[in-house]
Amino acid sequence: MHNKSAKPIKRIALLTSGGDAPGMNAAIRSVVLAAHHYHIEVIGFYHGYNGLVCEEYIGMAESLSLIKVNGIIHFGGTILKSARCPLMLEEKGLKLAAETLDANTIDALVVIGGDGSFSGLLALKQYWSGQMIGIPGTIDNDLDGTDYTIGFATAVNTGIEAIDKIRDTADAFERIFIVELMGRHCGHITFNVGIACAAEQVLSFENFNANEQSLKLQHLAAEISAAKKNRHSSYIIVIAENLWPGGAAELAKQLHLQADIECTPCILGHIQRGGSPIAKDRILATKMGVAAVQALIEGKSTVMVAEQNNAMHCIPLAKAIKHKKLVSKQLIDAQQNILALTAQTQC
Repeated sequence: MHNKSAKPIKRIALLTSGGDAPGMNAAIRSVVLAAHHYHIEVIGFYHGYNGLVCEEYIGMAESLSLIKVNGIIHFGGTILKSARCPLMLEEKGLKLAAETLDANTIDALVVIGGDGSFSGLLALKQYWSGQMIGIPGTIDNDLDGTDYTIGFATAVNTGIEAIDKIRDTADAFERIFIVELMGRHCGHITFNVGIACAAEQVLSFENFNANEQSLKLQHLAAEISAAKKNRHSSYIIVIAENLWPGGAAELAKQLHLQADIECTPCILGHIQRGGSPIAKDRILATKMGVAAVQALIEGKSTVMVAEQNNAMHCIPLAKAIKHKKLVSKQLIDAQQNILALTAQTQC
């Protein structure tokens, strides 16, 4: 959305919100450097939206200098800290946020985060007239309109490294492992990691029907049994979090009770959110930070900066959070029709 009446930007508020993602610091650095180029001051607010609405955090805001962001591009986490902020779901919190921004003479607000963070921006629009830009920072890669989100590539790489190590142990003992990956309610991480690690099974929202859980369990048990008869080696099942009721541990329990199949569950959890961002995330974050500042200068507001086919675009925030972005059909087809079959027939 373009705001033709937008006044010149002199001061930007910047915060990171929701789940952290590798590359957030790179995005912070990029926003500060780009703003400095245009003689714009950046005020960093700590602990997400809490820095705007909670008394214990409001005084922690500070001007982000070039020195402050020097040498942070390779750090995981976020120097501005992050948090959930339930108060932003209430009118009281939104009004407090608007008052804090006005009190600090903020012209524009840039938020690095995911769909919950962007929903906060949309709600704040009712009470604050400044410009707003979202930078997609989430390992889940579940925001519409952008090919990738900051942190996704590193999370996939972390998952690959972990499962490669698990594979060594699984091979040594000829064991079956069920590895649970993050991603909330989509399978971008699960499918990418599963295929890159040559997992024998990939279970995600895109190929699992909760109403057919019992049938899926029988089918899975049959495939594991057949594979173990044909060879003497490991068997890796990659599963998306929030998919199977009770998670990887419950799936392992059910396979043991119903088919006498011994499995070792392994939940990677928050290890996927930490660590130094790989080159792809550092570069993406840098491009998005610059694009966010340029979008503000052009008078744009209530949009998310996005990358599509290596070009930067601005996507309406309301469109970005609709959750219609699907895992590549080619990935799903490759796993179901070719790779899984190959894994079963290898000896």
